Amino acid sequence: MYSKEFEVRWSDLDANRHMANSAYQNFMSHARMAYLMENGFGHQEMELYKTGPVIFTENIYYFKEIHQGPPITVSCEWTGMSEDGSFFSFRHNFYDHRGNNVARGIMMGAWMNLQERRITSLHKDLLKKISNFQKSADFKIIQKEETRAHGQKPVNLNS
Repeated sequence: MYSKEFEVRWSDLDANRHMANSAYQNFMSHARMAYLMENGFGHQEMELYKTGPVIFTENIYYFKEIHQGPPITVSCEWTGMSEDGSFFSFRHNFYDHRGNNVARGIMMGAWMNLQERRITSLHKDLLKKISNFQKSADFKIIQKEETRAHGQKPVNLNS
């Protein structure tokens, strides 16, 4: 399991002086990109194939407050991908300096063609690369229908 240590900065806190929701999201994103880059799938490769990640859902489950002080550790596990590589999911666990699991984030996203601005399957070179990444014990193949399983659909103001 990949993990990265972070210092909780003053700017990561909210008015209650515990870590703000946005900081959890930023640390998850940072850990995810570090994981991808350390496995040869970084900005350079995304630029080469005009591909970028988009997030569909991101859920955070809080078990205990995180305050400024000793560093925290954020893990990153690859939990799913569609057969063509267009959809993906990751799980992030947050640990305090004693190793206690204090929060969990689960996210699902897709790869977007940055020129056409639409969801795309991964280029065969990137698919081959990502297929060799370490998978979580509960890794699964994601079906397109699962990306909208939350049932939310847009409702326009003038509908």
